[in-house]
Amino acid sequence: MEKKTDIQKILRKNVARLSRYTSARDEFTEPAEIWLDANENPFGNGINRYPDPRQRKLKEAIAKLKKVKKEHVFIGNGSDEVLDLLYRAFCEPRLDNVIVTAPSYGMYEVLAKINDVDCRKANLNADFSLNTDNILEQTDENTKLIFLCSPNNPTGNTFDARAIEYLLKTVKSLVILDEAYIDFSQKPGFINKLSGYPGLVIVQTLSKGWGMAGIRLGLGFASEEIINVLDRIKPPYNINLLSQQQALTRIENCKEVIEQIKVIRIEKQKMKESLQQLSAVKKVFPSDTNFLLVAIKNAGDIYTKLIAKGIVVRNRSGILHCNECLRITIGTPEENKRLLTELKKITQ
Repeated sequence: MEKKTDIQKILRKNVARLSRYTSARDEFTEPAEIWLDANENPFGNGINRYPDPRQRKLKEAIAKLKKVKKEHVFIGNGSDEVLDLLYRAFCEPRLDNVIVTAPSYGMYEVLAKINDVDCRKANLNADFSLNTDNILEQTDENTKLIFLCSPNNPTGNTFDARAIEYLLKTVKSLVILDEAYIDFSQKPGFINKLSGYPGLVIVQTLSKGWGMAGIRLGLGFASEEIINVLDRIKPPYNINLLSQQQALTRIENCKEVIEQIKVIRIEKQKMKESLQQLSAVKKVFPSDTNFLLVAIKNAGDIYTKLIAKGIVVRNRSGILHCNECLRITIGTPEENKRLLTELKKITQ
């Protein structure tokens, strides 16, 4: 029988009782001529006023872009803030637990340690596919969050949608689906399935495909009930004015982003084909992201030699199922050409 996640049952009791802090800009949002309510410096310089604490204009733009209601949108100071707030809202320290898959994004486990929450690992299969049985074996009545990164980092693959839906229908905890790389994927994500799963939280970012890593802006999509919880516990002005303005401008000029993503996809295919021609390369794994996981002989030595040439990739050899693997981000055509030139010299 399909289980429905009851948000109030898994919400921390102190959070359920919490009254939201209201800032000056929460209490009055209409146009005015003189602002003397927030103890700001009155002399205008473009940034002397507090930003909109609810990010109304930006949420409207994101909701339109993602084809969801603005009430289902949360904006965080990077995706990591969204993830951290989920811990603080739903996980009782030293009592509750979360499930993460391995290998995956390391901050899930770091945030568990920061929040003093037990973090249980459910290893992926050797082909990087999702092992739902392993996940379910780890869960109990105190499991509050299950983290799935799809497309996954560092492996690059997208999990089978049927496996994700099976978990959503089976567990009572929240399922956090991290779609940081979804803009590079040509496979559908889960954002159009939000209404069917009250326990689903989707996390995305403007740092990857949108090319805005420097402003640290993460996106959360969930039921209005969950969004209201996150709004209640977030810092009052968590997204600064400049970040809101930059994000709005980028979204309004999204044609450039679309073209850049097309170039990255083309370059990724070229990179894959070129890497496969190198004798030292044992395998280039399938990828729905803007990077390739590459199994290569003497990965550590090659990593060091590339650094000596001023080229930095990521050595992932020390993590599960990724022995002798480098993770290579797709750069500009010129950067990719130089990397391949140096790799050929090093591996000959």
